[in-house]
Amino acid sequence: MQKHQRMNKPGPISAKPLSALLGGVFKDAYARQGFASRELVTRWAEIAGSEVAAHSEPMKIQWPRPVEGQPQEPATLVLRVAGPVALEIQHASDVILERVNRFLGWNAVGRLAIRQAPLSRRTARRAAPPPSAARVADVESTLSSIDDRDLRAALARLGASIKRN
Repeated sequence: MQKHQRMNKPGPISAKPLSALLGGVFKDAYARQGFASRELVTRWAEIAGSEVAAHSEPMKIQWPRPVEGQPQEPATLVLRVAGPVALEIQHASDVILERVNRFLGWNAVGRLAIRQAPLSRRTARRAAPPPSAARVADVESTLSSIDDRDLRAALARLGASIKRN
């Protein structure tokens, strides 16, 4: 007689967020480029300003080798810059460095290095138009319990934007 093997039922399926599954992959990729976190890349427009960010993107941070007994030298931020805007960005380097260091919370970066090359990212999506005044007013009418006029108006705009989608 042949024994039948009993097959185990699979356990419950638990879905994990994609960010949890891929977080380590991206973290390692950014770390290889010298970035402690990906925020410098993902929030570049907020850090550098929209005009600078429209024509540049951070490629990597180069950290000098530490010398024993000497203070750590600041790093070099390597920017990829599109076309002839490189000269303008070079002239604005002090402001860019100040913004980057303010974002990082310490004077980590002391120099910019510019590489002229096409940007690797796609063009940003256009922002959705603001909601209509009628829709905002409609949402605002439901917020009568909020006394602060500015807060009520802000929440009405937010609510109308959410309702639109």
